[in-house]
Amino acid sequence: MAPPIPPKLVVLGDSGVHGWGDPDQGGWCERLRRHWMELPGGPVLYNLGVRGDGLERVAARLPAEVGARGELRRQRPQGILLAVGLNDTARVGRADGRHQLDPDGFLFGLSQLLPQACAIAPVMVLGLTPVLEEAMPFAEVLWYDNATVRHYEGLLEEACLEVDVPFLPLLDPVLEEPGWSRWLCPDGIHLNGEGHAWVYQRVRRWPALLRWAGLETAELLTPAH
Repeated sequence: MAPPIPPKLVVLGDSGVHGWGDPDQGGWCERLRRHWMELPGGPVLYNLGVRGDGLERVAARLPAEVGARGELRRQRPQGILLAVGLNDTARVGRADGRHQLDPDGFLFGLSQLLPQACAIAPVMVLGLTPVLEEAMPFAEVLWYDNATVRHYEGLLEEACLEVDVPFLPLLDPVLEEPGWSRWLCPDGIHLNGEGHAWVYQRVRRWPALLRWAGLETAELLTPAH
């Protein structure tokens, strides 16, 4: 009897998904991919993070990139995890400049993207991580602040509730951790290895993701690492 075909999860997002800032372990998404590889029948994970991407670029990539990860003929991935939005919060040129994507455009884009993604496969969405405001501007041109990050994470949650998509908040849980500022790179926006490790542990034990993967029991028996 042939072994069951493991489910496939496509993770779409920006440099956080890509793993920038974690040269030793490759980021939270790579850590999750390696962890699942150790589990019998664990899901196959495709990391489709691209540095600098915002919501509009992720939406443009979605159909072709997800459609190309089926492995077997006429198959598509069985799940989509979206982790995007931090780049959209940035103000351009000055602390009170225009957003890369304004809040109304961000919410409208989500209202278009989420149903489109849900028509392909079950969807899950991650929240946003905080920034170090004193390190701004990033690349001498982009200004990030945590009040705006909070607003955009709220829009993410609102859009997910509208279409009944699981959402995992990150901002407040990170800010509640003592010494969270040490989890960011000197540039003030990218997580370092410690930050990626924290996100990895939170994502790998997310009930919605475990249910999708059929790993509730396996995770209870697997030590964190």
